[in-house]
Amino acid sequence: MDFKIPYFSRKSPRVLGMDISSTAVKLVELSAHNHRYRVQSYAVASIPPHAIIENDVKDIVALAESIELAYARSESTLKAVAAAVPTSAIITKTLQVDASINESDLPEHIQLEAGRYVPYPLEEVSLDFAVLGLNEKDSSKLDVLVVAARTEHVESRAEAIRQAGLTPQIIDVESYAIQRICSLIADQLPDKGINRTIAVVDIGSVFTTITVLHDLKIIYSRDELFGGRQLTETIQRRYGLTYEQAGFLKKQGQFADDYGPEILTPFRESLIPLIRRSLQLFFSASRFTEVDHILLAGGGAMVPGVSTLIQERLSTTCNIANPLSDMSINPKINVAAITADSSSLLTCCGLALRSFEHD
Repeated sequence: MDFKIPYFSRKSPRVLGMDISSTAVKLVELSAHNHRYRVQSYAVASIPPHAIIENDVKDIVALAESIELAYARSESTLKAVAAAVPTSAIITKTLQVDASINESDLPEHIQLEAGRYVPYPLEEVSLDFAVLGLNEKDSSKLDVLVVAARTEHVESRAEAIRQAGLTPQIIDVESYAIQRICSLIADQLPDKGINRTIAVVDIGSVFTTITVLHDLKIIYSRDELFGGRQLTETIQRRYGLTYEQAGFLKKQGQFADDYGPEILTPFRESLIPLIRRSLQLFFSASRFTEVDHILLAGGGAMVPGVSTLIQERLSTTCNIANPLSDMSINPKINVAAITADSSSLLTCCGLALRSFEHD
């Protein structure tokens, strides 16, 4: 299932994958050569703190300027963009409809049915759906997955992309982009993810998103208001730095002897109950009682010792995701920079993969 705004649903040209978080715009352009993907272009640009607050775009102009800067840095010539709305901003529902309904009548029927489940006026909502197949219990019914988002969440991102001089070709959902890239990096998962339950823990700057996949399909997603910004702000206060200086030194890891025990360790320790609580909520709402593996992503995944601590405390195997592991890199790209950011590029790469799908 891919969440696309209906008027973007036509067959797409090659697109730039654009991940818009609360703090940064990340761009990746992929091409395909000899059955292997290649990173053609890549860039990151920060977003002003006031532009996006808790996933809501508050300043379209400021966001557009950040997008424009990232695009200029990327040196890409593509204009079409695949971006995404946060998973927390969508509603999903699997409906059962008569299998006898004509395909041409299905969109109107889904629109009417969705009105019973979406808690907003339909004129304020963007919808998409995918037919999953015949219902297992009743072959006279089709299972149809419906995805809805308030149009303001979609249009604010689309308008910022337009103001940056680009075309918002596809608006997807972050968790579906994660699902897409996990299928590509299945070699990094036990049994390639087949018949396995995998928790992808994406530690961003503001939010940590836990996405659970079974058999490489999404079955659960949850956002927690916690991320790398807390560590940066602690460094800023402790050492009397600007936020930018603290962020730079956090990446370098160049601090006094008290940094590890007094700053880094408490940050790592605070992740454990957060992940444990999110997984317990997943278990209570599903038939599952454990996950087979934890895949770490986001900038926070690169904090020293995080993966080891999670593996020890949660008694679950854990590794850091690398979506670029089997990709070649355009020589013009700074390899050290993209390697340092690799764990933060899951969503971005998952969106860029839309270039190779056909409607």
